[in-house]
Amino acid sequence: MTDNIQPNKGYRNFVLILLTIVYGFNFIDRQIVGILAPFIQADLNLTNTELGLLIGLAFAVFYTTVAIPIAWLADRYNRVNILSIALATWSGFTALTGLANNFIQIGLARMGVGIGEAGGSPPSHSIISDMYAKEERASALGVYSMGIPLGIMAAYFVTASLIGASGEDVNWRQIFIFLGVTGILLAVVVKFTIREPIRGAMEFGESEDINKPPFLESLKTLLQIPAWWAMCLGIAFGSFVSYSKSAFHTKFLVTLDPSFDFKTLVIILGIINGITYAGGAFFGARLADRWGKRDIRAYGWLPAISIALCLPIGIAGWWAPSVEINLIFTSLFLIFMGIYLGPCFAIAQTLAPIHMRAMSTALFFFILNMIGLGLGPSISGWLIDFFKSDYEDINSMRYAMTAISCVFIPSIISFLIVARKLPRDWEIAEKNNVKLAKMGSS
Repeated sequence: MTDNIQPNKGYRNFVLILLTIVYGFNFIDRQIVGILAPFIQADLNLTNTELGLLIGLAFAVFYTTVAIPIAWLADRYNRVNILSIALATWSGFTALTGLANNFIQIGLARMGVGIGEAGGSPPSHSIISDMYAKEERASALGVYSMGIPLGIMAAYFVTASLIGASGEDVNWRQIFIFLGVTGILLAVVVKFTIREPIRGAMEFGESEDINKPPFLESLKTLLQIPAWWAMCLGIAFGSFVSYSKSAFHTKFLVTLDPSFDFKTLVIILGIINGITYAGGAFFGARLADRWGKRDIRAYGWLPAISIALCLPIGIAGWWAPSVEINLIFTSLFLIFMGIYLGPCFAIAQTLAPIHMRAMSTALFFFILNMIGLGLGPSISGWLIDFFKSDYEDINSMRYAMTAISCVFIPSIISFLIVARKLPRDWEIAEKNNVKLAKMGSS
């Protein structure tokens, strides 16, 4: 059922917070494999390459490909229903992950998680965009993007609460089952508390009678927007590095100092991810909206600057001589990595025609996650095994991750292209949406 009344501020904030929590669960279920990697790897006797595939391609291929038809549905049918079903699906497969006994079984479970999570962001982005005007959209989507660091933080905290101080006390299966059951309960809350908003309400007023374009038309339209395309590549290359880091960071720290209390380490990592990444995401979104009012190119410049700072900081972290120094570099790294989220999400929604917003998010995440999530951890795992033939475990990870960090360079270049192309593309998008508004009201 569509909400035919413009939502008040209180309800908008409630929906935004709830969708942010759902997005957080998306990343809890994604991040938890990397956190528990040393124990899953030991229990199931996995190589670094297999572990990378488990975190990367096994999840990402299904996550990215299924998202496109789901987005097509989300541009036409009830987005709340799609989101609640998707959340229940990925949570159910998260629970099943805890029952896996070998690489094939856990790989199939992660594929199921990927299929479910494909229905998370496209309808959520579309719902938020229909509840916030374009002048507020980067800030609203920046709040939504805080689900990433908050979800990662929650993953660490849940892990810490369910384990003892030593590796022998870690029951990784129990953790997956607990998270899965909790996510299913959250899906029920989503279904019965969120109303379907008016599609295009912020631009069109009360009319939602908008022609829905065929799939190929949507694809062609979006890929012909230079700034949109460059933004997708920029965040994809940036995520290639960040997903690689998250996949093997816990393993790196445990290898760097095996005597460091694991439970304490997990709690510290949770706090760092929650505060620094979330702070960067919030600051980046607010700064983008304020700076963007004076110069629209800020939506490209800001991510370019933040990622340029991440390059040396990230490399320095891998060569840190102690866990403590690594955590300092990690904190700085996450602050700057969080900055680009709000501007990118805003570009994906604002440049897309109103009737293609869910599709825009799906294609955006397809490019991002095939390159970033699919290839990042997979190639990183292979590189670690490659260097392992010549170096001990700690240095094989250092050389592999230094090479991976260089992928930040094409990310920076892509965002500079965004800054150059965005003014014209933004103007064209606004004119096209005015035309759609007239068609919808006629």
